[in-house]
Amino acid sequence: MRHNSSATHVLRQPLSPRPAAGLWWGLLGVAAFSFTVPFTRVAVAGLSPLFIGSGRAVVAAVLAAAALAVTRQRLPRGTQWARVAVVAGGVVAGFPLLTSFALTSVPASHGAVVIALLPAATATMAVLRGHERPPTTFWAMTGVGAVAAIAFASVQSGGIGQLHLADALLFGAVVAAAIGYAEGGTLARELGAWQTVSWALVLAAPVMASMAALSVAGQPPSASPAQWAAFAYLGVVSMFLGFFAWYRGLAIGPMARVSQVQLVQPVLSICWAGLILGETLGWSTIIGGAAVVLLAGLAVRSRPSPRAPRRTSPQSAFLTPHSEGDDRLVHTRTLRRQP
Repeated sequence: MRHNSSATHVLRQPLSPRPAAGLWWGLLGVAAFSFTVPFTRVAVAGLSPLFIGSGRAVVAAVLAAAALAVTRQRLPRGTQWARVAVVAGGVVAGFPLLTSFALTSVPASHGAVVIALLPAATATMAVLRGHERPPTTFWAMTGVGAVAAIAFASVQSGGIGQLHLADALLFGAVVAAAIGYAEGGTLARELGAWQTVSWALVLAAPVMASMAALSVAGQPPSASPAQWAAFAYLGVVSMFLGFFAWYRGLAIGPMARVSQVQLVQPVLSICWAGLILGETLGWSTIIGGAAVVLLAGLAVRSRPSPRAPRRTSPQSAFLTPHSEGDDRLVHTRTLRRQP
């Protein structure tokens, strides 16, 4: 007598065998994000940072809830809710709020240079979460890049060791976003790219709506049309549409390679700061930005790519896509045991 049993688990693999697809999706997301710092700087000139950081999440949550309802997406299950909460804490609450408060007192170009640490920070979080053992070069380049960013911020703040509160907020924003990106990139392979950020927005909506209401009660918003337009961009594009492309790129992967595309984001942000805000780009900004971007790139490139999964024979394994257009791949293996 033979006993048959089956086991099903989710494969944490890239969604596509074509890495170029992930890179192009990632680049589209980065292009959308590159306007975030300059437009936040525009918005804080007329709106409170608390209203900007929370209100943009509320705007995006309304769009996300509508998209989820119209397409009838299934709810996350079990521990996926906890992972959605991690994404929400990092990219829905942490990064927007911290950068909004920071950019009330520092130029957009300054913020863009500090945030240039984000690719290396994202790769670091992915390494820690995946229990990888990268070479010493990875940690060396990541550490030197962090020191370069801190040195730049100190010099810009009036001397070595003279960091402002805004710089601490920016470094906190980098850590928060890196955690959200790393977790979101893996979760997007199970829930789907846009579904991941949408559920994160919906989950955080009650808290963010309460914070926005508190901000309005304390300081009723009063801004120019340009400032409201910048706020609208932050809510619709930076908090919603941009993540469609970004998480799609990370999900297609490989994540370590797609995260390198983010290296162009601070360069673009600094350019937009000069063109849109008329900020003067001094040599310290140019050299500091180039150094941080270079070191972050070396750190990301030195991280080894994850090993390819072992292939199985057609008789013992087969791949089937999940229903309702989900991006996941479910690996079903039938095990046969002799009595």
